[in-house]
Amino acid sequence: MTARKSSPTARPKSARRSKPKPVSAATASRPAVAPAPAATRDRHPLTGNDIRTLVLSALGGALEFYDFIIFVYFVTVLGHLFFPPEIPQWLVQLQAFGIFAAGYLARPLGGIVMAHFGDTMGRKRMFTLSIFLMALSTLGISFLPSYATIGYAAPVLLLLMRVLQGAAIGGEVPGAWVFVSEHVPRRHVGLACGILTCGLTAGILLGSLVATAINTVFTPADILAYAWRIPFLLGGVFGFISVYLRRWLQETPVFKEMKARRELAAELPLKVVLHRHGPAVVVSMLLTWVLTGGIVVVILMTPTLLQTRYGISAPVALQANSVATFFLSIGCVLAGTLCDRFGGGRVLALGGVALGAATYALYTLVGPRPDLLMPLYGLAGLTVGVIGAVPYLLVRAFPPAVAFSGVSFSYNVAYAVFGGLTPLAVTLALQVDPLAHAHYLLLISALGVGVGLYVALTGRKSVAAPARA
Repeated sequence: MTARKSSPTARPKSARRSKPKPVSAATASRPAVAPAPAATRDRHPLTGNDIRTLVLSALGGALEFYDFIIFVYFVTVLGHLFFPPEIPQWLVQLQAFGIFAAGYLARPLGGIVMAHFGDTMGRKRMFTLSIFLMALSTLGISFLPSYATIGYAAPVLLLLMRVLQGAAIGGEVPGAWVFVSEHVPRRHVGLACGILTCGLTAGILLGSLVATAINTVFTPADILAYAWRIPFLLGGVFGFISVYLRRWLQETPVFKEMKARRELAAELPLKVVLHRHGPAVVVSMLLTWVLTGGIVVVILMTPTLLQTRYGISAPVALQANSVATFFLSIGCVLAGTLCDRFGGGRVLALGGVALGAATYALYTLVGPRPDLLMPLYGLAGLTVGVIGAVPYLLVRAFPPAVAFSGVSFSYNVAYAVFGGLTPLAVTLALQVDPLAHAHYLLLISALGVGVGLYVALTGRKSVAAPARA
């Protein structure tokens, strides 16, 4: 009897002495001690907290992408205001577009720096910092004095603000994809990435609508005098509202678990990515090329091509562009949802075929049949939505400990290269091939089909690397 009474008291003491052990990596790695929280989450549907995270993330992404893209709609006005009036007009345009391009060139640096701290300090901090930098720089543009007021300091300050915008978007896009993918159950990662990408493309649509409204309500003289500041002011204000809303977001369960198990990257995360995950980097860059080709040519370049190559008026071209962007947003969600069911490789391969067919039909039929512009451009926009499969594959290409760095480096470097060279390459090719834009998209579509088949035929839903860094 005495032995039995003493036994229960001895066991709690032992339990109290061993309580700290699960914190160690060795103890936490044993499934028999405690099941991984991720495994439990994966068995549940999307919760109210998951939906709130997706909505706030997509809303913030839309507003941040609006801030980044609104610059291009007013680049001509900014050229007039921020450069000396005595220089040739072509040089003004070149310098203004150079400052616009500086935002793209700043993306890799900003993305790599934010990704490093996102992998070592937490996703949420960098996710919030990126939108803060974007809001600050966009609001700063709205208050910048012109060249007539401060001289050559005006274009320098404009360049600085644009570089900050580029650094911010470089951290925002990959950070947002990683953030939402680590919050939702694994079987809903595609849907989450699709919704977030839909938010980013909605930012492009919002920028187009605001630019159209400004040019409709105000005269050209009013826009030059003061109205050009309004879209940047709105972007800055809405950006700071998004900063406040993101305070309610929580750190991702995946990062919390890695931190508790002491499984964060022991080395420089980018070094780990380059030394151990080279194939995933290459495939991720090719995926980003597919994404940039669809966005840059179909969404950003086509309105100008419709006017210069097909004789369609600017208002009609812009209206059709809004229709295409709307269907692009729908296509992103659809592609992400299909990825969860069929895998990213299959969706990308089939979507690549649809993209090639729809865009080739648009560019070959709209000339003789301009009355078909809206349905053809809308269908093309929908098929560009296959880019919703790209983030699904990117976030699964690297282990969690270096996911932010892997996605950020691959995406931002490839976007800077292909996003910057695509307009130049297509424009030059048009001098010798009237359908160069259509043929370029056929190349992009074939690339998407090839990468998709590679992923599908290797028997994996993704190009995912091993689970540990």
